[in-house]
Amino acid sequence: MSSNPAIAGLPLVLGGNVFGWTADRDTSFAVLDAFYEAGGRMIDTADVYSAWVPGHKGGESEAVLGEWLESRGVRADMRIHTKTGMLGAAELYAPERIVQSLDRSLERLRTDYLDLYYAHRDYEELAVEDIASAFAATVASGKVRSIGASNFNAARLGAALDAARNGGFAAFSTLQNEYNLVSRAAYPADLQALCTANGIAMLPFFGLASGYLTGKYRSEDDLKQSVRGTRMAELVTTGAPMLAALDAVAAETGASLAAIALAWLRYQPGIPAPIASATSPAQLTQLLEGAQLELSPEQVAKLTAVVI
Repeated sequence: MSSNPAIAGLPLVLGGNVFGWTADRDTSFAVLDAFYEAGGRMIDTADVYSAWVPGHKGGESEAVLGEWLESRGVRADMRIHTKTGMLGAAELYAPERIVQSLDRSLERLRTDYLDLYYAHRDYEELAVEDIASAFAATVASGKVRSIGASNFNAARLGAALDAARNGGFAAFSTLQNEYNLVSRAAYPADLQALCTANGIAMLPFFGLASGYLTGKYRSEDDLKQSVRGTRMAELVTTGAPMLAALDAVAAETGASLAAIALAWLRYQPGIPAPIASATSPAQLTQLLEGAQLELSPEQVAKLTAVVI
């Protein structure tokens, strides 16, 4: 699958943004248990999850995940990915603040190391060399095994890689940007080329476009089904051709739309696995299906050709 130490198990990263939010503790544990039993080994979270919920301050997802890891005794089996950089502004990337944020994440996750630690966003007012070296210091400390960049463009990621080579410190080995069948702007051709040339694993978030690509949001009335529904109001009017293409592939394969959308991502340059979340074991079944589904070149091309 990949030589990246943060990548293991099925070609699927379980998104932890829902833990402690739309999935309570018991539901989160049920999803995590089912994911582990199916061979899933990568979980993505962030210190900001779920600070947007009234009464939350961030870290809720990490805390749920940490309790599960400890109670199940499976930490050594898992690849735990978390991120920092959203609970404030550019001051979060001062070296001492990164260490502080890391230590808090480790405490909530009930572990003494991370498999992957991301710069959750780029602050373009900062020298990218300084961001890269500050995150590399977490690897040198022994608390982090590899580092990644999230929401970076090709110019900034390339400069960060150059700085690591020139400075002799650990480089970003992973990218996490938004990318899916209906949102492709954050992983354009130049960024794809950079990742593939440098062995950067792109692990895209919003692999199902916040649920739109499951096919359950086809009309304005459907938007009432979920707290995420308002995010898809525009797609309801523009995304019908993509759902039609997914429906056609579903008719050929018998697979769910969610599985097809996630499988398509694995056929894109530099992407070993997508990130997707589930609020129930039943939803997880479709994600697991996507990790195993094979598409023909014609089916991949059919989906790729529809640009929203």
